[in-house]
Amino acid sequence: MSFGQGGPYGPGGSQPPQQSTPDWAALADQSAARDRRRKLFLIGGGVLATAAVAAIVATAVASSGHKGKGGGDAAGGLPSPQDLPSESATAEPSFSDVAPPAPPKPLDIISSARRDKAPLSPATLFPEKSAAKDDRSYAKASTAATTSCATATQGQLGSVLVNNGCRELLRATFSRDGVAVTVGVAVFDSKAAAERAKDQYKPNVASLAGGGVPVFCRRTACQTSANAIGRYAYFTISGYTSGKAVTASDTVTLQAGRDVADYTFNRILARGNAQASAEAAATD
Repeated sequence: MSFGQGGPYGPGGSQPPQQSTPDWAALADQSAARDRRRKLFLIGGGVLATAAVAAIVATAVASSGHKGKGGGDAAGGLPSPQDLPSESATAEPSFSDVAPPAPPKPLDIISSARRDKAPLSPATLFPEKSAAKDDRSYAKASTAATTSCATATQGQLGSVLVNNGCRELLRATFSRDGVAVTVGVAVFDSKAAAERAKDQYKPNVASLAGGGVPVFCRRTACQTSANAIGRYAYFTISGYTSGKAVTASDTVTLQAGRDVADYTFNRILARGNAQASAEAAATD
């Protein structure tokens, strides 16, 4: 059997050619030597580059210190820091130690006859053509005023008003859907007198007819109320224009009396607000 040129390898046959084994230790030493030379070169190059940069910087620093045309150092010609501004010569603002007067209070004004000087009449107290509350409106029917307070009352209310110094009694009647309400506003010199009249209240203010509203609440049961604000005590009487008697469970006349009473309260308070605004404007 032939295996190619030279014949088979084995006993009695030709031997394969001998190959030499590389000297691995020598090769490693040569490679390490080359690496050391490369590192030394790189380090040396870095030192040279650093020295070159340092030389450039030194040259630049030396150049920046040249003399100016005027003989002084150019560095000395750089602008010096600006001086801080001196304290302002303007005087500091001063404030008064006296507190401004408190604004006038509307309730204080309408609690004293000395301060409550605005014109007072049914026209100024009830200037609108109706008394409105929420979605309910009551048409103004008639008004009246008297300084003889007892003459515009029924029962024992007249003596209560007179005993507490009533100066005037102003009345107005409002109506809506067959229900009429008369409110009577009694004027006193002080809040204390008005409060006493309210607390001592006994029915009742006399209803006021006119303006399409017939006489009502004279010989039949009606709703009444009493209250006060400032130097004013106010009283209401409400009932049906048909003469129908009001029962204890009647909510229609009760609501009407409350609505007109609330309207009257707001009108008296508005009088105080108007005078307080006028006083404040006068002191500005």
